[in-house]
Amino acid sequence: MTTVLEAVALLFALGFVLLAVLFARRVLIARSGAVELSVRLYRARFGRGWALGLARFSGDQLRWYRLFSFSPWPRRVLTRRELVVVGRRDPSEQETLALMTGSVVLECADRTGPVDLAMSGSALTGFLSWLESAAPGSFPSR
Repeated sequence: MTTVLEAVALLFALGFVLLAVLFARRVLIARSGAVELSVRLYRARFGRGWALGLARFSGDQLRWYRLFSFSPWPRRVLTRRELVVVGRRDPSEQETLALMTGSVVLECADRTGPVDLAMSGSALTGFLSWLESAAPGSFPSR
């Protein structure tokens, strides 16, 4: 009986430490001016494949960190000069279950192919401002 209680206590303690680490990671990323942003990681089926995360604007890069991950590195890095907005839409009925309430879906593309992003209206305003705000002459002519 004692070993069972010890095992349960150990599992509880490990779970608590795990949650504390994830929370601390999220707080550290959020303190640095991050915004909530969902990214579609795979497109096998319409409405599926979304992952919640936080994004940080860093110069000409948007660095996206998956919300529930131990990795200190971004899962996806989008570069301003390579990113193009193709369309904007409301989430489909299936997508509303996976996305934050009030999200707007941006259909984008970069050198790797299609990139779907979902964010709040205020985050969208900031994102579009960042995308359009490159200093004159900072990118070579296309």
